[in-house]
Amino acid sequence: MDEKTDRADPAWPLVVSKDHTAPSVFRPDALLREARRQKGLPLVAVPEICVLDPDGDVVRHIKRKGSGRTHEGWACYHTELVAFDLDDVGEVGIVGCAVGAPFAVLVAEQLFASGCRLIVSVTSAGQITPIGPTPYFVLIDRAVRDEGTSHHYLPPATFAEAPDSVLLTDAEQELRGLTGISVHRGPTWTTDAPYRETEAAIASARDLGALAVEMEAAALYAFANAAHRSIICFAHVTNAMAQTEGDFEKGEANGTTATLAVVAAAIRAWSASARRPDLG
Repeated sequence: MDEKTDRADPAWPLVVSKDHTAPSVFRPDALLREARRQKGLPLVAVPEICVLDPDGDVVRHIKRKGSGRTHEGWACYHTELVAFDLDDVGEVGIVGCAVGAPFAVLVAEQLFASGCRLIVSVTSAGQITPIGPTPYFVLIDRAVRDEGTSHHYLPPATFAEAPDSVLLTDAEQELRGLTGISVHRGPTWTTDAPYRETEAAIASARDLGALAVEMEAAALYAFANAAHRSIICFAHVTNAMAQTEGDFEKGEANGTTATLAVVAAAIRAWSASARRPDLG
């Protein structure tokens, strides 16, 4: 074998120069157009507020209660969109089990192409820096980019920042009003390889200030910044990476009660900021 072909190119695929401003040839709206044609689906906008539920617990909870309905116009090949009414914030769409950075961003791109205006992502996460007994939530303000997807949206950097700091502050204020739900604000570590969370990798993430490890936030925030979209991410810290027996307990109704309360608070903050006059 040729020595040159036997040796991996260290510049491929992520370090090589990319034009992050160049338009993509393959667009989500084009894919959705063809999916609608093939499936015979109507052109119906999704709810303007949608939730990503990587674990699928909230979707299963809604279906068990019989309070959700399949959205008739959602043309994604890989997922189902369930619409339901949430507390005082109105109709919300939710997609379950879109786990990991590539899948989450694929779905996010398609949601925004279908009429969504805000995505709230709530993913289960492992504790990196102990700040209290689990379970609790982290309002993610930035995420370490230890995954591949974000590098296709933004130039190299250690963190992907939340796209709207004002929304984070408003959400933080709204979340303080929740009873019996602990929410902290801070960074997380996003990884594509949960079963390669070595002691050295965990220590490095902790040194960068990461409170928890999850699989989606860095990519979602990179996409949101590049595409000028509204996304807010939460980590539901439910475990210490199975280091003790009885780990991964999420709380009442498998964590769905608290999760829906957090989602509703974030939506109220976003709705209030959308109504606020532009003072700039």
